Amino acid sequence: MRTEGDFIKINEWLLPLSWLYGIGVRLRNWMFDIGVLKSQSYDIPIIAVGNITVGGSGKTPHVEYLVNLLHNKLKVGVLSRGYKRKSHGYQLANADTPMRLIGDEPYQMRHKFNDIYVAVDKNRRNGIHRLTSDDATKDVDVILLDDAYQHRYVKPGINILLVDYHRLIIYDKLLPAGRMREPQEGKSRADIVIVTKCPKDLKPMEFRVLKRAMDLYPYQELFFTTLQYENLKPVFGGDRRAVNDLPKGINILLLTGIASPQQMIMDLHPVSSNITPLTFGDHHQFTADDIERVNSTFAAMKAPKIIITTEKDSTRLTNVEGLSQEAKNSIYALPIRIKFMLEGEEEFNNKITSYVRKNSRNSILVKRKDDNKS
Repeated sequence: MRTEGDFIKINEWLLPLSWLYGIGVRLRNWMFDIGVLKSQSYDIPIIAVGNITVGGSGKTPHVEYLVNLLHNKLKVGVLSRGYKRKSHGYQLANADTPMRLIGDEPYQMRHKFNDIYVAVDKNRRNGIHRLTSDDATKDVDVILLDDAYQHRYVKPGINILLVDYHRLIIYDKLLPAGRMREPQEGKSRADIVIVTKCPKDLKPMEFRVLKRAMDLYPYQELFFTTLQYENLKPVFGGDRRAVNDLPKGINILLLTGIASPQQMIMDLHPVSSNITPLTFGDHHQFTADDIERVNSTFAAMKAPKIIITTEKDSTRLTNVEGLSQEAKNSIYALPIRIKFMLEGEEEFNNKITSYVRKNSRNSILVKRKDDNKS
């Protein structure tokens, strides 16, 4: 079996600081557990999606999966913190809201789904209150909390924990030695655990090993997802291209500002082994020096060549200056969606929709639920 923890690096010399950090986190969780700090419940379906590690575990595509599952029948609201935004307090996004006011992921989601509400607020309680009481959004039927696993002041109806296959929490350590925000026993708060970014060729034995390693309680459900790629989308105009239609052996400059691009590199290898990763930190804001590095790196590559980036990064690249015309003509975003493995999609969908219908304030859904009972 391959090593699932192959991308984990532990800074052993920082372990004493991790121990101190762990004391603080455990104390905070204990205060919530005994009721000194209060978690608030709501009379509207609330689904939280998050992780207990720093960096990407696939939150955005999983939230988008939930939006796709629900938005045709319900008014969906997505509430995010709005990481690295240049604003404060509650912000409700509209079609003209600039990315700097809400952050790259909410901006991406608002432009992919024009029939949902997207709001940002570091104070999730206030954000929920505004979504459910403001005239503009009070018809919301379900709220999806993006990156809210540690935000225990809100008690969601369903808590979904995402765990990156390449950085399993069983191998990781607490900050700052590792990348865990809280000890792995924090996974006990999850109703659903999803191991994300799994290789598509996992064997049955590997799934069984992962299930044992995650060591979940009987009340928790475990799912596995992998990444599926859609057609390449030109960032600065042009026609879409299928990844499999690219010339074999094409030189690829993989430009990413995400926490974990390793699975993308592995998935692009069947197309070409000539991949030059240009990797920046998660939510990276590209500077003039960064853009010059992109231009010079791409100019030095031999044709045929292409720049591939993520959807999230493409939203930031459209707002920067200095990209060469050659780079602009060659840069494509690679949209991703998630696919459930082991035929888990139907079970997952039923769990989500059953919860929403049972707890919905939407009279049509409530009537449907009562009709089914009768």
